[in-house]
Amino acid sequence: MKKFKNASEIKVGVIGYGGAFNMGKSHLNEMKKAGMTPTAVAEIDKERLKVAETDFPGIETYTSVAEMLKKSDVNLLAIITPHNTHAKLAIQCLKAGRHIVCEKPLAITTAECDAMIAEAKKNKLVASTYHNRHWDGCILDAVKKVRGGAIGEVVRIEAHMGGWGQPGDWWRTSRTISGGILYDWGVHLLEYSFQIMEGEKMKEVSGFAKTGFWAPKTKWKSDSNEDEGFAVVRFQSGKWLTLNISSIESKPKEGTVEITGTKGSLVMNHGDWKLITHKDGVTVTETGKNPQGEGWKLYQNVADHIVKGEKLIITPEWARRPIHVLELAGKSAKAGTAIKVKYE
Repeated sequence: MKKFKNASEIKVGVIGYGGAFNMGKSHLNEMKKAGMTPTAVAEIDKERLKVAETDFPGIETYTSVAEMLKKSDVNLLAIITPHNTHAKLAIQCLKAGRHIVCEKPLAITTAECDAMIAEAKKNKLVASTYHNRHWDGCILDAVKKVRGGAIGEVVRIEAHMGGWGQPGDWWRTSRTISGGILYDWGVHLLEYSFQIMEGEKMKEVSGFAKTGFWAPKTKWKSDSNEDEGFAVVRFQSGKWLTLNISSIESKPKEGTVEITGTKGSLVMNHGDWKLITHKDGVTVTETGKNPQGEGWKLYQNVADHIVKGEKLIITPEWARRPIHVLELAGKSAKAGTAIKVKYE
């Protein structure tokens, strides 16, 4: 791995500068905040390249990744493209000697993750995922409460998100492109949950899915995402985790993650929390607001890892874990049986 004296020497770029959520600009600004130097943008839409040139005057722009890798000396690339392109682009960049940070999910399949990890190790390069929500205020507060003993021993986690409504006709609704209904917010909720279940080893995954309700009405027809996806992760200790993402949920559940322990329950939401415990035979309910998130720490950690050798927090192995669960959940739903994990 090339040595850098300070973060400003790390030239950074993005692959993808699409208009959705203005993510290209956000990534470059967060990299800049971490001390790195925005250098290049690759984007197939020439109009979006004009926007990038306005946002970052003097930045190099390219209409293909191959052209950028050939002509630019950019060191670190953020891949901000549809999910099914992540692995191919990441391996292309790693083979060209560039560090990469993929937008989540890292990939769609475990095999894709394995190939990315192998290529990064072979070339002694950094491969990470943009799990900036690892530092969301809600999970920072929940981890603090749980590890402080607020609900006793954790028994189970129920992660859920959904509502009732027809999905839009963008690429995230295509199962082939996105991976399925569980691959968007589901990856975030699993990553939250694995922080709570720190040290727990997985045993098997079961999956359930409902398809066909919205599909006839969407652009993608039979390739549309599931109407609802449900996964159960069984840990070797006997604890369990459920994940439910739905577009047919008429009665959305409270919060996004509910953690049940032997002495109480913690309902986690993005803005606030609810803690239910017991004292002298009386049920006590407390509520409060979550602290500010610290998502900027992701690129700061990446920069410090490259320059100072600090431990990388979002390793590709960590990012592979939710992908492994989601892939097995999909296979389980089709097979109608639980599937043993390869990676615990």
